[in-house]
Amino acid sequence: PPFFCYFCRLMSKSTATIVIESGKKDKNYWRDLFAYRELFYFLAWRDIKVRYKQTVLGISWALIRPLLTLVVFTIVFGKIANLASSGIPYPLLVCAGILPWNYISTAFSEAGSSLVTNSNLMTKVYFPRLIIPSSTVLVSLLDFLIALFLLFIIMAWYQFMPPVQIVVLPLFLMLAVILASGAGFLVSALNVQYRDFRYVIPFAVQLGLYISPVGFATSVIPEKYKWIYYLNPVSGIIDGFRWCLLDQPLYINGLISSVVVTALITIIGIRYFRKTEKKFADVI
Repeated sequence: PPFFCYFCRLMSKSTATIVIESGKKDKNYWRDLFAYRELFYFLAWRDIKVRYKQTVLGISWALIRPLLTLVVFTIVFGKIANLASSGIPYPLLVCAGILPWNYISTAFSEAGSSLVTNSNLMTKVYFPRLIIPSSTVLVSLLDFLIALFLLFIIMAWYQFMPPVQIVVLPLFLMLAVILASGAGFLVSALNVQYRDFRYVIPFAVQLGLYISPVGFATSVIPEKYKWIYYLNPVSGIIDGFRWCLLDQPLYINGLISSVVVTALITIIGIRYFRKTEKKFADVI
């Protein structure tokens, strides 16, 4: 219609600048996340291909890493330190602890540096920045599934049948995903604002390995110190994995503490990420 054509010509002559950004309300932001879901899948698939591109052993690294860690922990803690294994083969105890730890540490590390790594993409177009660390957390699940296959091989070697509660293992995996995501959101936003955090990430991973029950059972922790020890949410997650896979005792109070701390980290991580997100393109 003539009126519509006139309106289009008028708008084309306007000098106003249109700024495309996420909605101010949270509900609009989460709607944007769903609308950009294809970008989420693309980034995840890109990271999977890049991770093993131009490598000699390729995807075999997902098996070699936990296998080497298993050998070292078995020799140091099982043979030299002679730590108790609660009546099950020590390699099984360690492998069930390596599974969640490797996933959380890898997802956390890659999510923490993901925004800086994708700085060129962030400065060109708008999309919910939360997609970037979220996609890296998803990619790390591939390594977890491969390492889980290694655990099943070791269980078959020792003729150890998994208990019936293995059916709830996905719930503890979900808890690990939430913890890695929440911590990754927080540290990735801090890494954009303060580049010192690129040194904090590997230090936090190294420290977490020593204070988490990867190479030993939590039964060796004195009862009066357990409430402090389980403030590390990884402890409750590892206990949950061992309960599902090896029928080890599950410390309920420790699990509750891990869930609460994980929820707090996730809430803080998302809130801080959303608070600083609009400044990422300017300071990165």
